[in-house]
Amino acid sequence: MHKCDLDVEINKLSKIEGHADLDIKIRNGELKEVNLKVMENLRFFNQAVKGKAYNAVPQLVSRICGTCSIAHLTGCIEAVEKTLGVKISDQTMILRKLTIYSMMIRDHALHLYFFAMPDLLGIDSLLDVPEAKHDLIHDALAVKEAGNNLSELVAGRAVHAPFEQVGGFSHEIDEKKVPEIIEELKKIRPTVLKLIDIFFDCPWEFRRKTNFVALVTDDFSFLEGRIKSTSGFEIEEKDYMDHLRNVVLPYSQASGFEFEGKEYMVGSLARLNLNKENLHKNTRKDTAKYLERFPSENVYDNNLAQAIEILHSIDHSVELLENTSFHKEDPAKPEKLTGEGVGVIEAPRGTLYYWLGIEEGKISHFNLVIPTAQNLVNMKKDVEQIVSGFCATEIGKEDLEKNIKFEVSKLIRAYDPCMSCASHFLRVNWV
Repeated sequence: MHKCDLDVEINKLSKIEGHADLDIKIRNGELKEVNLKVMENLRFFNQAVKGKAYNAVPQLVSRICGTCSIAHLTGCIEAVEKTLGVKISDQTMILRKLTIYSMMIRDHALHLYFFAMPDLLGIDSLLDVPEAKHDLIHDALAVKEAGNNLSELVAGRAVHAPFEQVGGFSHEIDEKKVPEIIEELKKIRPTVLKLIDIFFDCPWEFRRKTNFVALVTDDFSFLEGRIKSTSGFEIEEKDYMDHLRNVVLPYSQASGFEFEGKEYMVGSLARLNLNKENLHKNTRKDTAKYLERFPSENVYDNNLAQAIEILHSIDHSVELLENTSFHKEDPAKPEKLTGEGVGVIEAPRGTLYYWLGIEEGKISHFNLVIPTAQNLVNMKKDVEQIVSGFCATEIGKEDLEKNIKFEVSKLIRAYDPCMSCASHFLRVNWV
C-alpha cells in the first residue's frame, strides 16, 4: 500500500461536452478529496426567461446547448403545454418522436465514435485511427449525417430546430423526401449493428452498487411515461421534486442531486436497465444476445446501451415514416394562460426536468434539472472507488498518477457528460 502524498490534477477533461476539471488529493497513501469541477461559465436561464412570452421561451432555452438543443426545446415545450392545457394531435406526437430520435442518432454517434472509441482503440483522436480502420471515420460521419437529415426533414434543422413549437409544428413535412430518409436510415442499420458489436466486446469493467432512474415509456420513445428506479420507486412526472434533493458542490459551477437521499445514475444504461422490453421489436430481435447483459451495473455498458438506442431510434423512425400520411395542421391552442406544470423527457444523457409557472402568458418562475447534474454525485463516488483501489496497490508514484488520470478520465467519458448544460445555476459566495 502506498504511503505517498500525491495531488492529481486534470485540467479540462478531454473528449466530453463542455469543460470540467478534476482535482484529487492523496495523503499518506489515503484518498482525502475528490473534486469534479464543472468549469463552464455560469448560465442564468432560470432568471433570464422570467417575463418572457411562453411561446418564445422554448427557443431561448434550446441555446443552453448545441449538442442536445432539441432536448431542451422539447422538454420546455412539454412543460408549457402541460401548464396551459395544450392538447397536441397524434401527428404532432409522431413528429416529436421523430425529432427526438434524430437527436439520439447523431448525439450518441458523436459520443461513441469521437469521444469513447479513441480510448478503446488506444489513440488520442478518431482521426488518428490506423489506415486499416479508416472505415470507422466513414461510419461515424454516415450515422451522424443520417440523424442530421432526419432532423432537417422533421424539425427544420439539427441544431436549434425551428419547426417544433408549443402545440405542434410550424411547417408541413415534405413527403417527397420521406422515401430518401427511410432509405438512408435502412442503409446505416448494418453500420450501427457493427458499432453495437464493438462496444459489446469492450473489455472494460467498473461496477459499484447504485440506483438507476429513468422515464419509462411504452414504446421507448423518450417521451411521456412514469419515472422508475431500480430501487423500486415509481412516480408520476409532476412529483419528481418530492424525491430529488439538490446537493451543493461548492467547488463547482454546477450543483448535484440525490434521489431519495442517495446518489443515482441516469442515461442510456438506466433506460436499458429499466425499459429494454419496450425497445422496437426489430431492435430486440437483432440485439437479443446483447440485451442479455442488461440490467447491468457496469458503467461502461452505458456505451453499449447508447449504441442499442441508436438502432431503436432508426427502427422506430422507419416504422413511423412508412406508416404515417402527414398533412398540414395548425398548432393546438392553450386552454388558459396561467398555471404551473412540469415537462419530463429523456435527453441523450438522461432524464431532463422542466418546471415552470406562467401568469397571463408570461413566465413567472422557472427551474430545470439537467441529466449531467444528476450524475455528478454518482461520478464522484465512482472516482473515489477507483482512486482508493489504486492507492491499495504497490505501483510507483509516477505510474500511480498516470493510471489514475487515464482510468478516471475514461470512466467519466463513459457517462457522456454535458458540462455546458449542467452549469446553469447562480453560486453565491457568502462573506
